[in-house]
Amino acid sequence: MKNLLQRAGKTIKIKNMLFLTIAGIINAFGITIFLNPVNLYDSGISGTAMLAAQLTPESLSLSLFLIIFNLPLFLFGLKKQGKKFTFYAIYTVAVYSFVSWLITDVLPVDVSMASPLAGTDLLLCAVFGGVISGIGSGLAIKFGGAMDGIEVMAVIFAKKIGVSVGSFVMAYNIVLYVVCGFILQSWILPLYSIVTYFAALKTIDFIVEGFDRAKAATIIASVSRCDEICNALSEEFQSGVTVMQAQGGYSGKDKVMIYFVVNRFQIGKLKEIVREIDKKAYISITEVADVFSRNDSL
Repeated sequence: MKNLLQRAGKTIKIKNMLFLTIAGIINAFGITIFLNPVNLYDSGISGTAMLAAQLTPESLSLSLFLIIFNLPLFLFGLKKQGKKFTFYAIYTVAVYSFVSWLITDVLPVDVSMASPLAGTDLLLCAVFGGVISGIGSGLAIKFGGAMDGIEVMAVIFAKKIGVSVGSFVMAYNIVLYVVCGFILQSWILPLYSIVTYFAALKTIDFIVEGFDRAKAATIIASVSRCDEICNALSEEFQSGVTVMQAQGGYSGKDKVMIYFVVNRFQIGKLKEIVREIDKKAYISITEVADVFSRNDSL
């Protein structure tokens, strides 16, 4: 651990540490204020820790299980994920665990029987707990860390067993909620926990990838129309265009492939421009999670 801290410390960024601290605080707030008081479950290792805390003596708290369950998984994934990620992840979970302990055991907040903000309304607790914990998890991912060790295990083992990372995490959560249902002998809380899971999942997508994803347009057009299409797009949207040489697989004719990034409000205009110039052009639109360079540099 000492060696890990020494090597990771060379590349640690203060900005990342600040936002990871905020992420841990937000996640702890969502879990301890909304979910844990009404026995709803978060996803992954966090949900497992919540179940374990409910089934064991009060001396074994949620914050303790978060460390016990997550730390070995992050260290196990050290080689695969790298020292900096492992340090960030352990730090984030440590903040999450510490703030959870403060809220449940130190601060004058009663979270033993009901949510201080939503009472015993399971739907409100599920939705707001999921959204708030999703904000925390999303910030952790965006700034280089993680809030849950199951994601590390998914990266390591998903490909080996022939499933996607998302499918691996979802399968774990399904098993977790089924186990909760059998232990509690009731399916109400596990079903509401699924609502929490999907609320958190969607929030994480928004935090990591943004509310308005860019769109990538791939245009296959004739060579003779290439310059006209590129000039029209550049003039209309004030952006650069990337052109690649291509060949029709069936016809064998020379083609050009034009790559252009727009926002969702510009898609209609883009289609209109291309169709006016080349009615036979093929246009494919895909989502872009992040754009790291300006269009005019293309």
